Amino acid sequence: MAMTLEVLPLPVSDIDRARDFYRDKVGFHVDIDQEVMPGMRIVQLTPPGSGCSIALGDSIWEMAGGVRPAPGSYQALQLCVTDIKAAHAELTARGLEISEPVVYAPDDGATFMYFKDPDGNGWAVQEYRRRTTEPLHRLLAAQATEAGSPDHS
Repeated sequence: MAMTLEVLPLPVSDIDRARDFYRDKVGFHVDIDQEVMPGMRIVQLTPPGSGCSIALGDSIWEMAGGVRPAPGSYQALQLCVTDIKAAHAELTARGLEISEPVVYAPDDGATFMYFKDPDGNGWAVQEYRRRTTEPLHRLLAAQATEAGSPDHS
């Protein structure tokens, strides 16, 4: 059975402020901003090129039967880019307060920069240059084809 991770609920204190931040400062696309049922507003935003979105809403936690996390309590959420210097330039031009890129090792995947949303949810942006020539969607399609082949159990 194939499963995809497509939406992560994000705890925020002010849905409009968070929507504006992720749309205007980080560059996420607003997919949904509506009352999906009486008293339940959902705002879903997707990073450009991503198959996974974030969802903002007051009633999300109750519907799932879980405890509502405190706004700002999520840390180490991660975005990936192919060129961290270009991403840093674009994000700072949008007005995002983000750290300078930190190179932990010369290897691909070892350079990061960091920012927080208005509530304090923490994000990392990882440079993964390999995605320039090996986009994730192609790798996943190849993996699915391989998993369906008769000699792969």
